[in-house]
Amino acid sequence: MKTKIALITGGYTGEAEVSFKSSAFVYSQLDHDKYDIYQITITQDAWFYVSDSGIKCPINKEDFTLLLHDSILKFDLAFIMVHGSPGEDGRLQSYFDLVGMPYTSCDALTSALTMNKGYTKAILADIEHINLAKSVLLFDAQRAEGVSLVEEKLSLPYFVKPNAGGSSIGMTKVKVAEELQAAIDKAFDAENTGSQVIIEEFVHGREFSEGIYRNIDGELIVLPATEVKTTREFFDFEAKYIPGLTEEITPADLNEEQQSRIAKILKEIYVRLNCKGMVRIDFFLENDTDKFYFIEINTIPGQTPQSFIPQQVRATGMTEQEFYGTLIEVALKR
Repeated sequence: MKTKIALITGGYTGEAEVSFKSSAFVYSQLDHDKYDIYQITITQDAWFYVSDSGIKCPINKEDFTLLLHDSILKFDLAFIMVHGSPGEDGRLQSYFDLVGMPYTSCDALTSALTMNKGYTKAILADIEHINLAKSVLLFDAQRAEGVSLVEEKLSLPYFVKPNAGGSSIGMTKVKVAEELQAAIDKAFDAENTGSQVIIEEFVHGREFSEGIYRNIDGELIVLPATEVKTTREFFDFEAKYIPGLTEEITPADLNEEQQSRIAKILKEIYVRLNCKGMVRIDFFLENDTDKFYFIEINTIPGQTPQSFIPQQVRATGMTEQEFYGTLIEVALKR
């Protein structure tokens, strides 16, 4: 019998729109001769599967089963493609742990931790050859005094962003002091991004994004890097999702020493954070120093045809079908 895969999509935030696109692409690339794949939509109101005849069938949340054609369908694996909450912050992973369902992503603790940019940086601080931009972490109770705390410790320009959340939502580059309070307020008020804001000193350099995963033999595989060049001030939500605003170069123009150095760093980050499945790590290469600066890690990276990970998979000569199949088989072995 074929392995039954629940391909989870949707979510509770504005990133659900991207989740639907990612899951549609994954669905199109998976081996349907090997897997029975059911797209399960998760919203705040309902969890459901839409049958071929258009009937909306609810998921039984007690054990994540599906009543379909008068029989109860039990899944073998959850392939999580939910960006933002609850798929990227550990909530969905905790649920699957409770019902005993294996899944393709990082576990609940790692997912929750990596959604918090400030806490993640604290864990990675002593990794050799990785650098972290100076930063200030503000909690909601510190909103009124945020400007003075930042100006006391950091130098302009700043990046101001929610400490949780993705897709660069609520993010601002601040060039002059007068813009700081508005940027802090924007980050605090962004939808479903928590009650913390992180402010970082700007790093002048080239921006890259690179995937890493563990293959069926347990070996860590670092995919080719993608360099991001945008006509925007920075790689914000519009730059990510509006065609023509960004040039993405895969594989990136890094020399052999730089490739070797960043691969070692990325493997250490993956192990240090106890990652599972595929993750994507964003970083800068500072212009004047040739130092790598960690930006953030994404544990449910986008999977549209134009997304970084599919670009990088294709650059290795592998197909997306092979790649996603590997993620499934590794998760089933855990």
